[in-house]
Amino acid sequence: MLRSLMAGARALIRPSERNAEIDEELRSFWAASVEDKVQRGLSRENAEREARAEIGSREMVRHNVWSAGWESAFDSFVRELRVAARQLRKSPGFAATAILTLAFGIGATTAIFSIVEGVLLCPLPFADPGRLVVLGDTVPGVSMGSNGHIGVTMPQILAYERETRGFAALGGFEQAAYEFSDAGAPTEIRAARVTASIFPLLGVAPLMGRTFTQQEDDRSQQVTVIGYAMWHSRFHADPQILGRKIELNRKTYEIIGVMPRGFEFPLIPGPMDQSRLWVPLSPTPDEMKEAAAWCCGMVGRLKPGVAPAQAQQDAGRVAEQITRNFPAYMSSQRIGAMVRPLAEDTVAQARPLLRILFLAVAVVLFLACANLAGLLLVRVIRRRREIAVRRALGASGATVLRQSLVETFALSLAGGLIGLGLAALVVRVGIGFLPETLPRVESIRLDWHVVLFAMGTALLTGLLCGLAPALAAARTGVNQTLKDGGLTGSASGVQARLRSALVIAEIAVALVLLIASGLLLRSFEKLRSMDPGFRTDHLLTANYNLPEKQYSTQAAIDTFNSTLLRRLEPLPGIEAVGITSYLPASGMVRSSTFVADGYVPPKGTEMEIAWPSQVMGDYFHAAGIPLLRGRVFTDVDNVNAPLVCIVNHMLAEHFWPGQDPIGKRLRWGYPNTPTPWITVVGVMGDIKQMAVDAPTQYEIYQPSSQVMASYGKLVPPGLLNAQAGSIVLRTALLPDSMIESLRATVLSIDPQLPLTKVHSMDEALSRTEAPHWFNAALISSFAAAAVLLALMGIYSVIAFSAAMRTREMAIRMALGSQRADIVRLVLTSGAKLAVTGVLIGLAGAAAASSLIRGFLFEVSPFDPRVLALAAIAVLGLALLASALPARRAAAVDPMGALRGE
Repeated sequence: MLRSLMAGARALIRPSERNAEIDEELRSFWAASVEDKVQRGLSRENAEREARAEIGSREMVRHNVWSAGWESAFDSFVRELRVAARQLRKSPGFAATAILTLAFGIGATTAIFSIVEGVLLCPLPFADPGRLVVLGDTVPGVSMGSNGHIGVTMPQILAYERETRGFAALGGFEQAAYEFSDAGAPTEIRAARVTASIFPLLGVAPLMGRTFTQQEDDRSQQVTVIGYAMWHSRFHADPQILGRKIELNRKTYEIIGVMPRGFEFPLIPGPMDQSRLWVPLSPTPDEMKEAAAWCCGMVGRLKPGVAPAQAQQDAGRVAEQITRNFPAYMSSQRIGAMVRPLAEDTVAQARPLLRILFLAVAVVLFLACANLAGLLLVRVIRRRREIAVRRALGASGATVLRQSLVETFALSLAGGLIGLGLAALVVRVGIGFLPETLPRVESIRLDWHVVLFAMGTALLTGLLCGLAPALAAARTGVNQTLKDGGLTGSASGVQARLRSALVIAEIAVALVLLIASGLLLRSFEKLRSMDPGFRTDHLLTANYNLPEKQYSTQAAIDTFNSTLLRRLEPLPGIEAVGITSYLPASGMVRSSTFVADGYVPPKGTEMEIAWPSQVMGDYFHAAGIPLLRGRVFTDVDNVNAPLVCIVNHMLAEHFWPGQDPIGKRLRWGYPNTPTPWITVVGVMGDIKQMAVDAPTQYEIYQPSSQVMASYGKLVPPGLLNAQAGSIVLRTALLPDSMIESLRATVLSIDPQLPLTKVHSMDEALSRTEAPHWFNAALISSFAAAAVLLALMGIYSVIAFSAAMRTREMAIRMALGSQRADIVRLVLTSGAKLAVTGVLIGLAGAAAASSLIRGFLFEVSPFDPRVLALAAIAVLGLALLASALPARRAAAVDPMGALRGE
């Protein structure tokens, strides 16, 4: 086998040597044959003649010898490829159109597949990722979001680690932000507090140094492991980084390790929120007392042979034990446990978007294939005489079929290579435009899986597009075609119906995409016009986080906050200043249970959940939230005054319908929780707490100075409040013009304190709307491409049909038909295809409505305006595409056409 391969390769590389060997063997055989015949009595002249007759043609012998090896098939393929290249060079317009059409379709499909492969298909960058799971609590009555759980509390991390039996290892973590001080100005850096078991559990070793130990975690030692990106960007890949001291929240930490490139944990969407370093979790005594603060996450590695369902039963047993050990005031609280694969938990939110994007780009590829198939059919019909001549000269149907397929494969491979280059460019440039909700962006690249997909798609496209035209070419009737000579006429009915069916399918799927684009754009328009409940104009916001070392007492925190408000208020251009714990429409999730006085919950209601907000200064005026009833907070509402709160309109209407909510009472916790009553003094308008497209929730505002007292004995002694907040400035000037004044004011109080997320509220809202805009823009671009390809298809079919019917048109005009009648005839042909495609497309849009419903905001998938406009647009464009061929057909000179025939 190997010898045959080597011999064939040598023959292909040096064909002259093979031919010389054959000639030498022929000469030896001829000489031996001549001598044999002479010995039998023939004259030398007759012996030489008979020997030549026995051997036959030298070229035929060479052909037979070459045909015996595998190199013959390869050589044949190369020759046919050269013939295909010559044929395509003769038709540069056709070749360029076909290659660019395929390049666009394959390039777009490959680019989207690279995202799908990086986010969904590529294994997580951990050891044996299939056994990694997340563990979280489920709480009746609380929205679990797309992940199906709300995380765990700090005390539960130890409980699950100690009591579960189905896990080989478990670890806990909490996302955090630290003030980072080095040689430059202080900045805030994203980090994660993790247990010492996290790194061994994930099975990822550090690139340099080590990770921290359980002893370091238990003793709260100030050590840190930094990420590869931080090592390069902040420390210039210093090889002596181990042992270096850095300041985190103004405490000295020692760098003990550097993680390898690509390591990311926790796996959260958005590159801005990825952790740059990791420190020991080391929960404080106060954190271990917070039984109702679900702020942490857990990840575990299943034992061999244990399925996620079995692990969930095991964790559910521990959750029941945790529930029984809840404090008395939480006796009515019930929790469950949820275990799901880490990979599934990571991509749960992104999966529907990627699915619909891949379907959309697959539609574009289908349209490109349909156009190419139509072009190839037209090319076969135009080359009927050439093919008939080749068949008459001895070419078999299989030879013609093979030659046609080789030509198509040449086109598809060229389109695939160009498409791969386009995909590489799109991925490199477009990765920065991906929405923040997409996880694992760092894994998106053109690896060998993507390259194989592109080449496989190109080959499959060539086969599917070229098979029908190749079969049509192989079945060309020799006698009839040569008998017709140069006369034009209609092509075979089968071919005509196939071309029409392709165009109808193109119009139908293009209409489905166009409707999806219209629905998403209308949804985005609704989103932009939605009233968030507060004024976004002339509003500047910024976040800060006070480091514990410098602000270790409540007095120090209060002094900073009051000083900040006092210094900002008199600045020129400032109309109002406030501080809040959570900005509106910020995307953050926060909820607390509460009890409303005098309200009897319906049977089966587990608990009531509200969004708690603590405010300082003139927050409501600064944010532009309207006061509907009562009053806002004043300086009188301090720590020594009676507890007061302000509720939103939604809460007041639900719990005290038809009553005056002013003077009503509520309190935090559960019905049997010993917390003090809080008196309602005002009702504010409803705002969007999480995002503009998220449902409004109950909201309870409190003065920051009274928050700790409102939780009564639930608050551990010494727990601090308001050490982090969001500044809200209502300005008379443009918000961006006040940024430097805001920074300077903060630095005048604390020269080391960094501000983060400093931008206008309009900019903040646009970031929350970015995923919706991304969906609409990408689907719209695919829809535009689909419509363009469909128009190219209908134009080519109508133009070719009109050209093939030139003789018929000339006869009609010679018999008295007007040019307007010819135009009407051609336009009618195009209109029939368009109407059929539109009807099928409307049915297809109805069938696909469930796929897009989840991406719409206050828009029905059957919105009559969108359906009607899309259908009219496709019909109008189809008639426009048919108009040029119609005018050309009407401009035919009857006498000239008939004379030419």
